[in-house]
Amino acid sequence: MAWNPEVYDQFKEERSAPFFDLLKLVESRTGISVIDLGCGTGELTSKLLDYLEDSKVLGIDSSEEMLEKAAQFGTSRLTFEKRSIEEQLHLGDTYDLIISNAAIQWCRNHKELFPRIISKIKEDGQLAVQIPSNHEYVVHQLLRKIAGTEPYKTAYNSWEREYTVLTIEEYARILFDNKGREITVYEKVFPHVLEDAEAVFTWASGTAMLPYIEKLPEDLKEQFKNDYKHELQNIFLESPVFYPFKRTFISAKF
Repeated sequence: MAWNPEVYDQFKEERSAPFFDLLKLVESRTGISVIDLGCGTGELTSKLLDYLEDSKVLGIDSSEEMLEKAAQFGTSRLTFEKRSIEEQLHLGDTYDLIISNAAIQWCRNHKELFPRIISKIKEDGQLAVQIPSNHEYVVHQLLRKIAGTEPYKTAYNSWEREYTVLTIEEYARILFDNKGREITVYEKVFPHVLEDAEAVFTWASGTAMLPYIEKLPEDLKEQFKNDYKHELQNIFLESPVFYPFKRTFISAKF
């Protein structure tokens, strides 16, 4: 997908908050090997350097646009490479800490994916993951609703957005079945306050709307955006807008 770092960073504070909750689950160690799956703009990845002293951190992402912005945070201890999460898992590299913040939700089949990720963790290493789990919220429901109407339905040619996020019970079971210990899995609602429906649209345009727009022909993209904005304006009549954003946190040692 073609990510836009500027749009994504318009809500930098709101998008950053879950990372620092995730960091609280990470054991502070020195001199370890770390990989961040889906590092995005790299700014949050760079925060690991102070927390994990003398450690080497690799951030990977499939977005050229995000990695261009991440380059400014590179150091002798922090490097970035263009690679998808699935491509990374085909490599033989293992790490003391695998961390991922708001990225794995884009990967398919988590029941198979998580054991593959766990297999890349060194003995006594740790997994720490945060993924949005608000896919049943009205912001996503409206995207699915519009995509199911014409002319978009025909343009998508039977494509439907696949939501891969599991329940917290399912993630806990996966960690247990893969010999995880000190298992922590929970959901947390982040109470975002946005200015109005226009702000909700801007928020969604930085992430949730991307796969829908990407798969449309050029002559339908702006029409889809306008239809979506109109639907949001019909739902979010008040100002400010309360946006309860739910996220899932997953951690275990192996």
